[in-house]
Amino acid sequence: METKAPTPRAVLVGIQTPEVDDIAHAASLEELGRLVKTLGYEVVGEVSQRREGTGAGSLLGSGKLAELAALTGGTGEIGTMAPKSTAKARQRFEGAADAPAAREPDEEASAPKPEFVIVDHELSPSQIRNLERATGAQVLDRTGVIVEIFHRHANTREAKLQVEMARLKYVAPRLRESSGGGGRQQGPGAGETTLDLDRRKIRDRISELKDQLEAVQRDADNRRSARRDQLRVALVGYTNAGKSSLMRALTGSQVLVEDKLFATLDTTVRILQPETRPRVLVSDTVGFIKQLPHDLVASFRSTLAEALEASLLLFVVDASDPTYEAQLEVSRSVLREIGADAVPSRLVLNKMDRVDDAGRAALAEKHPDAIMLSAHAPGDVAALRETLIAFFEAQMEEDVLVLPYAKQGLIGEVYESARVLSEDYDEKGRVLKIRGLPGAIARLRRSLA
Repeated sequence: METKAPTPRAVLVGIQTPEVDDIAHAASLEELGRLVKTLGYEVVGEVSQRREGTGAGSLLGSGKLAELAALTGGTGEIGTMAPKSTAKARQRFEGAADAPAAREPDEEASAPKPEFVIVDHELSPSQIRNLERATGAQVLDRTGVIVEIFHRHANTREAKLQVEMARLKYVAPRLRESSGGGGRQQGPGAGETTLDLDRRKIRDRISELKDQLEAVQRDADNRRSARRDQLRVALVGYTNAGKSSLMRALTGSQVLVEDKLFATLDTTVRILQPETRPRVLVSDTVGFIKQLPHDLVASFRSTLAEALEASLLLFVVDASDPTYEAQLEVSRSVLREIGADAVPSRLVLNKMDRVDDAGRAALAEKHPDAIMLSAHAPGDVAALRETLIAFFEAQMEEDVLVLPYAKQGLIGEVYESARVLSEDYDEKGRVLKIRGLPGAIARLRRSLA
């Protein structure tokens, strides 16, 4: 019988700077804990400290560093990168001086120590090395955790290319020489250290990934171009706000719904159900998060373009989360970064089934124009559907098209792009009274000319 591998254990580390209040600091650490659990790690401890900034070499003060090292079984000392002396007499002398006093084994000493230290900030390579030497554990910063989650959750070819490129950009500056030393290479590339060679390989791979991603994204751009005159709604918002649940409720599709951060990385496009004429397409996009690495935002340009080219954005927010306003600002900030802030939008306060009456009243007063619902309440979803239809109806206009008898094969395209109000016939062909978006009607006229 196979034994199950033990769950990796982790300690969280947070620095509270003067501009961050207690509530925001606690919420950020709680979110980091959820990110770590999404990786499959168990959070067994937490160390937090108030400091003026996060630029110190060891991040933490000496007292907190010792507290962290006590949890992980480290020395608490940063030490030096210089190799130890190989003189036998010196080794015997240091071994005797450093030998710990004999003591009875206790339960605490025999308990497994955490293998990971997860820091709620972006760390420099030197800070990671210093913390690893002091704690004896592997150190990951917030960016590293997010990149690793994206790596594990990517399914489509496009997402895998995007994540690999972002991951390599994260890893490259954090490479270090192996313990065996950075000897010079022989033959091709002579004069390069192992570290130089590894970095060059990463640069070459990133260049290769860029070429592959551009080809994949050209195909995606072509597919979006074909949908340009269609009615499109993009669900955007913070990770785990309930976008996928709402997508499933609106379209009846079997999209992945999990109570995990970043369960969805690949854009999914489905038709609003019951189907309307013209059809309304609904897309679910990758979730946002505080301090989302810029390389990931850049890599997921194609995915986020669904939001940029949508007719309407629905900002989905978890109304039961006390930090929902900060999460909403993160989402808006990312969309501003790609220029999607000009797209018409509506605020959707989701998970209202978890909000009490007093909370509902406060939300209604603060966001009078917001759509308040639960993605699990059919009545709420039906009301949202009617709101979407009304939004698009206000932009439509009526017109008359004549479909020549020689082009009757285009009747399907007409029904796909507009609502046919009536049909008649004359000597030129089929006369159609339609209602649709101005752009779709103009495209139909070009096809019939």
